[in-house]
Amino acid sequence: MPYTPRPLPRSIYSQMTQKALEVQAVNLAQGFPDEDGPKEIIEEAIRALQSQKNQYAPSHGIPSLRQAISEHILHTYGLSYDPETEVTIVSGATEGMYCALQSLFQKGDEIIAFEPHYESYPAAARQAGLLIKGCPLLPPDFSIDFDRLHKLITKNTKGIILNMPHNPTGRVLKKDERVQLAALANKYDLTVVTDEVYETLTYERAHVPMASLPGMRERTVTISSTSKSYSLTGWKIGFVLACPSFTAPLRGFHQHTVFCSATPLQWGMVKAFELDASYYLRFREDFVKKRDLLVTGLRKLHFKVKEPEGTYFVLADYSYWGEGMEDQEFARILCEKAKVATIPISSFYLDPRDAHSLRYIRFAFCKRVEVLEEALRRLETGLHALAVS
Repeated sequence: MPYTPRPLPRSIYSQMTQKALEVQAVNLAQGFPDEDGPKEIIEEAIRALQSQKNQYAPSHGIPSLRQAISEHILHTYGLSYDPETEVTIVSGATEGMYCALQSLFQKGDEIIAFEPHYESYPAAARQAGLLIKGCPLLPPDFSIDFDRLHKLITKNTKGIILNMPHNPTGRVLKKDERVQLAALANKYDLTVVTDEVYETLTYERAHVPMASLPGMRERTVTISSTSKSYSLTGWKIGFVLACPSFTAPLRGFHQHTVFCSATPLQWGMVKAFELDASYYLRFREDFVKKRDLLVTGLRKLHFKVKEPEGTYFVLADYSYWGEGMEDQEFARILCEKAKVATIPISSFYLDPRDAHSLRYIRFAFCKRVEVLEEALRRLETGLHALAVS
């Protein structure tokens, strides 16, 4: 009998973004900026395209980019990674996560991810033959439930996926949470795979990599990306930092997945790591302005909103408008009636039913100010029409 592949289900995220296109909604569902990043990065990639830098790069990345990332991480966080044996260029953080889960765990191992979580984690885990368990973050602050986390750990638990700053809640871990997580990982000999793509988008307190905590460098795989930090999400230039014993098998899976990431875009990203501190300051200030605009506007429309500490997402409690309505239905109505696309929080859970009672939807504020203002105008008109009907 011929082999029949098991298809992965089409995500709620994909459904909502497609719906936004169909009804010509303001798209606050997808997390990508509507303005390009620094022109000097783009110009450097163009020079590479015109300078015969268009063939295969070394599978694990061009040396100058790996060196630039190594120096940036040392300067920013005080962490030293050898560009030859501990820095790998991947095609976005999603591919980095896929390769990490495929290479560092065995079929049947258990891993834990905090819910809500990015939708690709379960898909990557299941393709690797892993059992993924969800540990719910506790609303309204979405803090870690350490009692629940301890209970989820068994003799088969081998790792934890940690996304910080956190999508979709906008949380940044507090010091005591980081310390407790590190102690738990060391106690149970767990590998921690961290998704830190929003590391430059923290607002109240600075990002602290898990690898910087005592005992964590050798058991942490740090995945990040240039996509969010430099507003060039379509380039898909990510990177993975890990000790040599983790890096070697990960590079093997990367080589047989995409072989290498786009060569001229890697050359362009070398320029990104030459930007001075003023770039990151302006970058954060711009997003704080947009965050505050959207948070203030949503609160005026009777959404309950906790100001995000990082990322470019806002979670909004819509109970005032749809107390008895599940989040997927409310997001669909907003898209159709108000012409504003959002993402229901249930799309970030292993079982969407676990989140239906939470009454949250996610808005992205990585858009131009006039786009956010238009979205708020549409929401005001659409919500009041909904209330009257």
